[in-house]
Amino acid sequence: MVDIATRVYNHNFRIDPIVRSLIDDDFYKLLMCQSVLRKRSDTTVVFSLINRSKHVPLAKLIDEGELREQLDHVRSLSLSRGESTWLRGNTFYGKRQMFSSSFMEWFENLRLPAYHLERKGDQYELAFEGKWPEVMLWEIPALAVLMELRSRAVLATMGKFELEVLYARAMARIWEKIERLRKIDGLRIADFGTRRRHSFLWQDWCVQAMIEGLPEAFIGTSNCRIAMRRDIEAIGTNAHELPMVYSALAETDDELREAPYRVLADWHEEHEGNLRIILPDTYGTEGFLRNAPDWLAGWTGIRIDSGDPATGAETAIRWWKERGEDPTKKLVIFSDGLDVDKIEELHARFVGRVKVSFGWGTLLTNDFRGLVPNDALAPFSLVCKAVSANGRPTVKLSDNPNKAMGPKDQIERYKRVFGVGEQAKMAVIV
Repeated sequence: MVDIATRVYNHNFRIDPIVRSLIDDDFYKLLMCQSVLRKRSDTTVVFSLINRSKHVPLAKLIDEGELREQLDHVRSLSLSRGESTWLRGNTFYGKRQMFSSSFMEWFENLRLPAYHLERKGDQYELAFEGKWPEVMLWEIPALAVLMELRSRAVLATMGKFELEVLYARAMARIWEKIERLRKIDGLRIADFGTRRRHSFLWQDWCVQAMIEGLPEAFIGTSNCRIAMRRDIEAIGTNAHELPMVYSALAETDDELREAPYRVLADWHEEHEGNLRIILPDTYGTEGFLRNAPDWLAGWTGIRIDSGDPATGAETAIRWWKERGEDPTKKLVIFSDGLDVDKIEELHARFVGRVKVSFGWGTLLTNDFRGLVPNDALAPFSLVCKAVSANGRPTVKLSDNPNKAMGPKDQIERYKRVFGVGEQAKMAVIV
């Protein structure tokens, strides 16, 4: 196991780049990329960095030259032979050859496209433009680079013993969480922490801790490289990006209203079983379920990713009952801002009523809260989202209006089209 404190203290970029591989990425991105390559390969998109936590001045903390060096390194990466063999031959979700030969040939020849970087005050403007299948694969590496460079900027001011104590405290914190989670009978939990991790080495350590501490409950990681290295399951399905882009391409209000369901109809053609998980909150869960076609009720489950998670699960349970489905046979995945208290609470409330699972993200792989002066390593809310498709702006409403994004006039239009009423504002933790 790597001595992380010593590695940080002796850091050398040449042997320790932030993103080490094109599959240092979340599994759902590769699944979506294959779908997009088949269905919408000619769509031109723009992805942009959005720092929701304005109190974190990224451009003051992170040297622009170092940022460019890391981003340029990502552009130099290509799929290795071992990585290609793993993707081609491994079993994912019980299915061999999840990725087609045509997708793999495309992926094996991929180099990520150019980026635009500009300093704007205390923040960076970072954007990527090009064909959707290529540009979408910048999201996770870009976030990983920014998050870890921020961590490195703070860690660079610390001495060797201070670093050792810091990581010892952080490790003890994670282990204490694991000891609490051990007490939850029937727990199913996965690592979803790639996008806002403290560092690659730390995420890998956290996964190893989960493997040892929760051998029955820990079901895998979203990170493909770590899944391959640690011989565990790669976990993930689909994300808001698909309905956001499909909706931006809609010509009329009627097409817009149908766009989120068209996304899932395309997904239905390609995947089955536990890959048929509904993500309903892009334009409001209530309206999405109310207007959903009957065949969607037959899907395996639902992922709750914004708003009050208990309310979202109760809404899903009512919907399944109304559609003649047995909720006890359905899977509910909670994945928004989770920590141990909330995991304990949600599991106790819903176990036996549905199949319960958790995607544990930032507060697994980046919980250094209160461990350094001024809380300078506290996690913050940084995203990289598709902001336009074929020149049209994208919109995300979410079940939390504090997570909404898009031009104001388009947000109002989407609220009208999707029948979104008043929403309760909730603090955006990560």
